[in-house]
Amino acid sequence: MHGECVFCRVVKGEIPAVKLYEDAIVLSFLDIKPAAKGHAIVIPKNHYKTLLDVPHEEMKAVMAAVQKVAAAIMAEIPGVEGFNVLQSNSEAAGQVIPHIHFHIIPRKKGDKLNFSWAPGQSEKSELEKYAELLKKKIR
Repeated sequence: MHGECVFCRVVKGEIPAVKLYEDAIVLSFLDIKPAAKGHAIVIPKNHYKTLLDVPHEEMKAVMAAVQKVAAAIMAEIPGVEGFNVLQSNSEAAGQVIPHIHFHIIPRKKGDKLNFSWAPGQSEKSELEKYAELLKKKIR
């Protein structure tokens, strides 16, 4: 664990958190600056900066916890009609804490939260060009 990482300090118990779920690999707790009531965070206990750094087996456990916490939010938070799962990688993408984490944000129609973007346009030839580049690394 990295000494100055806020989430690593939560895992070690140095910073208090209202925990929702914990096992040997994963910790989930309520966000202290929530976008909505019931806004939860899910992290691997081991320190990894981005999605690309997490070993596959640990990521499976993290995503299983995301699913469990999201199901609890849908079932138990009054009036919730849906949820967003948000995850950012690196500062350019908006990652503030350099420890991979997933936000599960409860949503209600008309809640005024906005996670949208202006869609661009791509020609089929451009899409095919990017697909060929990416497929080389995905295999």
